[in-house]
Amino acid sequence: MDNEDARRRFISELWQRFEQLQAWAVENWPDQEHPLSSADFVESRKEILGLRSPSQAPAGQPVDREPEQGGAQYVDLNPAPWP
Repeated sequence: MDNEDARRRFISELWQRFEQLQAWAVENWPDQEHPLSSADFVESRKEILGLRSPSQAPAGQPVDREPEQGGAQYVDLNPAPWP
């Protein structure tokens, strides 16, 4: 339970700092023709909320496991050429 409390405190502080960073970024964005909005940070929020526990990660986002945890030994990042 102590580990869970530490996780919650960490995520809470991370969320507060992220909100401050987001406000600063929106305020100081140099391209005034295309201003930032909170919508530009949606994916970051999902990632932070996914830290609550791996089972609560955003849907469709498989949790990558290391090879010793049963994950893939090799992941081909180069797509096959178009026929």
